[in-house]
Amino acid sequence: MPGTPPPATAFTAADHAFMARALRLAEWGAYTTKPNPMVGCVLAKDGEVVGEGLHVRAGEPHAEVNALRAAGDAAKGATAYVTLEPCAHTGRTGPCAEALVEAGVARVVAAMQDPFPDVSGKGFERLRTAGIEVACGLMEAQARHLNRGFLSRIERGRPWVRVKLATSLDGRTALANGESKWISGEASRLDVQHWRARSSVILTGAGTVLADDPLLTARLEDDRPVIPPMRVVLDPGLATVARGRVREGDAPTLYVHAPDTKPPRGLDAQIVSAPVKAGRFDLDAVLRMLAERHQANEVHVEAGATLAGAFLQAGLLDELVLYVAPVLLGGKARPLFDGLDIATMADRLRLEVLDSRRFGEDTRLVLGPAGRG
Repeated sequence: MPGTPPPATAFTAADHAFMARALRLAEWGAYTTKPNPMVGCVLAKDGEVVGEGLHVRAGEPHAEVNALRAAGDAAKGATAYVTLEPCAHTGRTGPCAEALVEAGVARVVAAMQDPFPDVSGKGFERLRTAGIEVACGLMEAQARHLNRGFLSRIERGRPWVRVKLATSLDGRTALANGESKWISGEASRLDVQHWRARSSVILTGAGTVLADDPLLTARLEDDRPVIPPMRVVLDPGLATVARGRVREGDAPTLYVHAPDTKPPRGLDAQIVSAPVKAGRFDLDAVLRMLAERHQANEVHVEAGATLAGAFLQAGLLDELVLYVAPVLLGGKARPLFDGLDIATMADRLRLEVLDSRRFGEDTRLVLGPAGRG
């Protein structure tokens, strides 16, 4: 019945190899598919790839259609390896499940079921009704990680939240006077651009705009196309709307203000109010607004210790990207997170290291809340 994924089967080494290739293809759409998920498809027959494709941009053909076009008549009798359940509804493009049926594929292997209500289980049902063998669950963990933002929006009703910070060895993010340029090296700062590029939103606070005057755009060294992330400034009193580079360039900018703030007359800026609790924004409400109104999958936070600490305290931090530079800033410098009232070791917050690698002299750690899985 629709909504129930087909059972996993005993997958072969070849199945794993073709799905891994489909996942690599899907990742190439990281900067352009939003708000859609990243999807890759490989068509194989007799142990050889006969066609492959990925979803490049929302409104354009999906991965399965691009793979079928590449395969032509060779698609008949092939196995389709796809990183997400083929859709069975008509949106801006036609149903991919129907395209696979019409092409005569013999088998479909999906990494995971699509949780989007218009799709969930219906694509598999259409394929099975047509007599196509369907299996699901191959490399599902990798597929979920790839589309963690899309899945967060659909399953939790809010975007995936990534906080980026650069720190000294003694856990400081800025000098006491707020100066922070540059703790990390050039290689780290270039890597940050890729995190920005895959995000739907780059979020900061008014304090960071006033102190650092950031541009907050994705500036890549290569020529890969990027859909510019929307810049969101949490500014309760709209103190920054008339200043700053955050409004420059092609990327849109949204200012989030407190409900009782009266916008200045003649304001030429996109604004929206959000609830405030105990003098601070209700960050969960802000995130849900970004998911509902702007279809935001991933929110990339670049802010100071106060806002970063607020996300951590609220339990809304899904991923921490931390660039650790081999420098010391001293005890008077500003910490990574403000507002953490931890009195005993039993109350300490544990993070899990998901990835660690070097960028120039810096070490980049990717961390998540411990024990979530």
